[in-house]
Amino acid sequence: MRKFLWIASVAFILGSCNQQVEKTAYVNNTKVVSDFKEMKTAQEKWTKRNNEVRAELEAKAKQFQIEVQGFQNIANQMSKSNREKKQQELVVKQQELQREQQSRMQEIQQGSQKEIDSIINKVKNFIKDYGKKNGYTYIYGDTEVSNILYGKEELDITEKILKELNGEEVKTEE
Repeated sequence: MRKFLWIASVAFILGSCNQQVEKTAYVNNTKVVSDFKEMKTAQEKWTKRNNEVRAELEAKAKQFQIEVQGFQNIANQMSKSNREKKQQELVVKQQELQREQQSRMQEIQQGSQKEIDSIINKVKNFIKDYGKKNGYTYIYGDTEVSNILYGKEELDITEKILKELNGEEVKTEE
């Protein structure tokens, strides 16, 4: 009987030693993405591009306004057929300006969204690889909608992820 108890005790001890400890952590996704240098650079680039295009379009709109005012100043002196012809030309020109504005703004929106999506995927893949490399079972993401209602501060690896993503020196995982 003693031998059986001893074997059972040893088996229990060995069994409990073989259980794997789940290594978990969490990351504030919003902070990682917004503080990632690549994201900041992309946002600055697209803001600059947006401002350039807006300035260019505003200059064209001002030029069009000058043309309309010039027409209005001499419209009474024009023949009816010439006046109607010029009005039609101005309507067409205005429509072209509106189409160009929509097209250029849509271009900027699509380009920036494509780049932002690419950066977000890069961050996700980085966190996935980080988790594998450092032996994590799970790395949870915390967002504005608060997926994580509570987590020990020592499980928050947001700053470690950010530093590695931004190419900064990081203390090794313990």
